[in-house]
Amino acid sequence: MKLCTTSSDSMANRHRHPARASRPLPEPALAYFPNARSVLSDRDPGAAGTLLEETIGSGAYARGMAMAREPHGHVPVLLDRCVELLKPALTRQSPDGSGAVLVDATLGAGGHAERFLTEFPGLRLIGLDRDPDALWIAGERLAPFGDRVVLVRTRYDGLEGVLTQTGYWANKVDGILFDLGVSSMQLDRTERGFSYSTDAPLDMRMDPDAALTAAEVVNTYDEKALTRALREFGEERFASRIAAQIVRRRARQPFATTGDLVELLYQAIPAPARRTGGHPAKRTFQALRIVVNGELDSLRAALPAALTALAPGGRIVVMAYQSLEDRIVKNTFAAATASRTPPGLPVELPGHEPQFVAVTRGAERATPAEVEHNPRSAPVRLRALEKVG
Repeated sequence: MKLCTTSSDSMANRHRHPARASRPLPEPALAYFPNARSVLSDRDPGAAGTLLEETIGSGAYARGMAMAREPHGHVPVLLDRCVELLKPALTRQSPDGSGAVLVDATLGAGGHAERFLTEFPGLRLIGLDRDPDALWIAGERLAPFGDRVVLVRTRYDGLEGVLTQTGYWANKVDGILFDLGVSSMQLDRTERGFSYSTDAPLDMRMDPDAALTAAEVVNTYDEKALTRALREFGEERFASRIAAQIVRRRARQPFATTGDLVELLYQAIPAPARRTGGHPAKRTFQALRIVVNGELDSLRAALPAALTALAPGGRIVVMAYQSLEDRIVKNTFAAATASRTPPGLPVELPGHEPQFVAVTRGAERATPAEVEHNPRSAPVRLRALEKVG
């Protein structure tokens, strides 16, 4: 197995918040994560090799060793359905996947990747993730598959560069999988600051080497910019009220932890609204995470690159967990499956036929049985296309 980083992912000048012990927030807070794609299980990833330390960095290696000593694993969302949808594209040359390449653009802990590599013994896989902790966990998990796997540290909008970087491997791609949102290891590592159920540094970076943190957004964005972010990326109806109170509060003392922000949100959101619609911090935390990680811009850039990379007969599967992501996927897929013949002409012009056909009817949802087994699959919306030819 080969692990590498993109040229933009420097490990130098790393800046991190000091570790803090998590503590329960003073008011009951049932965490609800609309973007989560996995849950804890009793799987133990084991120990890492030195290659991971050298490639991902000693900081990630140390954190990975700590995680390996804890029970950590995940239940991938819609795993059987993903295999079912991608199998026809991956087995066109051979039933065991020989000659086929699958790109897992959101590797996470490697649960989906492991299943595909096991199911199709000839398949080769390229895994992308911006989080060095995720690459460490997935790298250890996928190590038994040897040189059938290449892992790259990058955002998924770096897909085009990765395919160029992998050379002969990816002159054609047969399948691409996107499992969007924040991964369970990010949610469950409280020091990362994604969760509003425990107090932790106000961070929310998927890439711990990125410069922008949620604390910087909250403490430096002006009231107008905060309002726009909360309204646009969190669909928060009390955006202006929350932004105004954030600006007043930070003038006295800057926000440092998730607990500081949750406490303000309980004060800013009216009591009747707090009693419905999930946790009152849900939308604000979603908005901050999207801003910090540039998630929607990354997705807008990644999807066209992925569609271009697919070989004729190849398939793409995308799982989204909130409406903003799914809207981008829906619109991109609608354009890809539309005829390019100018409106009003009675016949399809040669060469203007749709480049893709839909494999799913609209967005598929998890079954009740799946949701019972894996509650974080409840909000998922799955869409899939096949490239014509």
